[in-house]
Amino acid sequence: MPTSLVTGGAGFLGSHLCDELLRRGHRVICVDNLETGTLANIEHIRTDTFVHLNLDIIEPYFIDEPIDFVYHLASPASPIDYLRLPLHTLKVGSYGTHHTLGVAKRHRARFLIASTSEVYGDPEEHPQRESYWGHVNPIGPRGVYDEAKRYAEALTMAYHRQQGVDTGIVRIFNTYGPRMRPHDGRAIPTFLRQALQNRPITVFGDGSQTRSFCYVADEIRGLIALAESGYHNPVNVGNPDEFTLLELAETVIEVTRSKSEIVYEALPTDDPQVRQPDITLAREILGWEPRVTLRDGLTRTIEESGAEALVGTAA
Repeated sequence: MPTSLVTGGAGFLGSHLCDELLRRGHRVICVDNLETGTLANIEHIRTDTFVHLNLDIIEPYFIDEPIDFVYHLASPASPIDYLRLPLHTLKVGSYGTHHTLGVAKRHRARFLIASTSEVYGDPEEHPQRESYWGHVNPIGPRGVYDEAKRYAEALTMAYHRQQGVDTGIVRIFNTYGPRMRPHDGRAIPTFLRQALQNRPITVFGDGSQTRSFCYVADEIRGLIALAESGYHNPVNVGNPDEFTLLELAETVIEVTRSKSEIVYEALPTDDPQVRQPDITLAREILGWEPRVTLRDGLTRTIEESGAEALVGTAA
């Protein structure tokens, strides 16, 4: 039975990864200090092949039992979180990645870091290929997250080249599905929450900026495929279907049959104008591509979460 360590395993993406690894017969060690994750995401897991360790990975930590795979997902990821926790976000990307790479090195485990499409910044290349170096503002309010991930990628490659650690880098594009936090500030949970309450849907700018949305089950398949591939360079894992935020808002209204109207607010600083992955590498190396359309994914999110969970209460 392989053993997988998942940092951030009580978060939205991490908890789905834990579920799928357990389903595939892994023993799973979930490391999460619950800064942005929650026990509610893992309380349904009732098996002796799963353990949760409440550790803060910005401090050195050690795992006694053998480990085969390390999935490093821990990080504040929503604008609300990393703007609230700027220094912690940078420390997780630096110290946390360093300590977790150390765990992988000691156990000779395959290490996969969850990076982000935000390393591309507001891109001058569209769609974004892994060879594109990005156009990022390092001192803007989003810089704490963008640069934490860019540094973590550099650190990961340094461990691979100098220390011989078996590493991989996945660049994750917008992902959605059950267990999203209703008030985390990202587009889909915000739009769903507003639509289900028949409240105005707030679109930033004129809504022409684009995003590409990947359903969580597809994203998890991609992460595991990359972890098991032995490939070392970054790979985009996201849905290449591109939508404007206005199109997303209209689709959410249709799917929820909401009476909401669309209103417009000021565009946040350094908000990317376009975001679309080129997934040629993922198709060629992993044989992976998404299967779930946006409309079907939104429907599944509502059905599996329930309206009450998606509405939530303000944090």
